Amino acid sequence: MPMINLSNQGLFYEDSGGDKPAVLMMHGFLFDQSMFDPQVKALDSKYRCIRFDARGFGQTKWDGNPFTLYDTAADALALLDYLGIQKAAVLGMSQGGYAALRFALKYPEWVSALVFISTYNGADTEDVKEIYRAMRETWRIRGPEVLLDTFLNLFIGADAELRSVWRAKWALRTAHEIFHTMNNLINRDEIPDDQLAHIRMPAMVIHGEDDQGIPLALGEAFFHSLPNHIKMVRVPGAAHGVNLTHPEQVNLPLLEFLDQYVAEAPDPNHKKQRRY
Repeated sequence: MPMINLSNQGLFYEDSGGDKPAVLMMHGFLFDQSMFDPQVKALDSKYRCIRFDARGFGQTKWDGNPFTLYDTAADALALLDYLGIQKAAVLGMSQGGYAALRFALKYPEWVSALVFISTYNGADTEDVKEIYRAMRETWRIRGPEVLLDTFLNLFIGADAELRSVWRAKWALRTAHEIFHTMNNLINRDEIPDDQLAHIRMPAMVIHGEDDQGIPLALGEAFFHSLPNHIKMVRVPGAAHGVNLTHPEQVNLPLLEFLDQYVAEAPDPNHKKQRRY
């Protein structure tokens, strides 16, 4: 089992390996690193794909304490450093996109390019936060079952096979995990324009046209706010988990973007000093 210990966390990760340009993938809320299986399958002949389970999800042994998106970014940095990777394209889906944006702000020299899937820059309005808090409390009091169809409809849509896979995984999440992972989203900060202006890496945005969790208009506005925005991909008929439900429409433009903008792999024998 690939796992490293850092900051009292046992971080579960997958690394496709090889002396190739690196792509770091960060998953969305409720998901785990396996949500990128379709992308790894499409990319791993040309790219070294690294992904990990964020705190509170998947197989990561989280310490149970509150955390923020900046902690997720620090976990990602520690993983790259551990693997001796100097620079990576960073791909984030939804919650992972929030973390990817903060990673790029905090550690820009580690980032060759950015890909954002089903995400945007912004803090939720108070009414949306109240909905999340109510769902958090429902999970605690009544258990996950009463909420699973809501999340499946938002994130997956009608695909019966995917619904079955993720229903089984999500049903295992405890009330304590959901409390802190939801707080991680509810309490996130908004990156102001003067900071966003420092995100100079080539950036691509992918968004499902039928995304009800983060509507397409927010993804489009985010795309135009990025100083070096390159390509906006809109996927017809896709809900929030577009990379899972419509991999063909995602993988082709993703490969084209990486082929054009991701630098050559660094010397694998040169390990950078820790800087965090």
